[in-house]
Amino acid sequence: MTASATPATAPLDALPDAARPDAAARPRPQVSFVVPAYNEERLLPACLAAIRAEIEATGCTAEVFVVNNASTDGTAAIAAGTPGVVVVDQPVKGLVQARSAGFLASRGVLVANIDADTLIPPGWLARVLREFDSNPRLVVVSGPYDYYDVPVHIRAFARGFYLMGYATYAFNKHVLGVGAMVQGGNFVMVSDAMAGIGGYSDAFTFYGEDTDVARRMSKVGDVVFTFKLTAKSSGRRLRGDGVLRTGIRYGANYLWATFLRKPFTTAWNDYR
Repeated sequence: MTASATPATAPLDALPDAARPDAAARPRPQVSFVVPAYNEERLLPACLAAIRAEIEATGCTAEVFVVNNASTDGTAAIAAGTPGVVVVDQPVKGLVQARSAGFLASRGVLVANIDADTLIPPGWLARVLREFDSNPRLVVVSGPYDYYDVPVHIRAFARGFYLMGYATYAFNKHVLGVGAMVQGGNFVMVSDAMAGIGGYSDAFTFYGEDTDVARRMSKVGDVVFTFKLTAKSSGRRLRGDGVLRTGIRYGANYLWATFLRKPFTTAWNDYR
């Protein structure tokens, strides 16, 4: 099934579930998975298989959206041919634009934002559900990446970067009283809380979007970052941009989004 990013103008049989006239009468799914995808035909199948395995393992009610973000390869066809997946077309290229299109199409109580090069491991969804069940104030839960396809020394550097980032976040939160920490592509949020803060900010396109979500959501509830919610991801950006440059760029965008409420950099490179 394929839907437009502007579902109100689409034919009835092409509308996402959230836009159908009878949507309000049906129970909301527990979780909506939103997977933004630009030219992801190589890695998308494994990502969707991991999501499906977790849904089946927990038995929770769920829906899965792949947001085809101006792809020129077979991404849309692969997603449309995967059982249980709804394709949302977003022709305006940008990570935030893709996440927003998927969010607007979703109906779930929770929205899980998973990047197309990400593999959620066994037990990931069960832990997410436990986190929200145990904390009524929780509005976002997130965890780090383990970059599965890079050398050990790069994985160790990334781990150290996360630890340093967490220390910076803890200082900002507990000493300065600002900000929170979220890993884009591995975070789950309460849909109504996100809608309540106005959704994604148009000020961001790629870098800093996760920090902006964390900062704004922390004003309405708890935002938790836990190493127990680790997901596997491709290290293609670390290889393409270089480890040091990537670390500096993400660190600068974290600080800019936290204190200046805008990204440090607006351009990015696509590695496929």
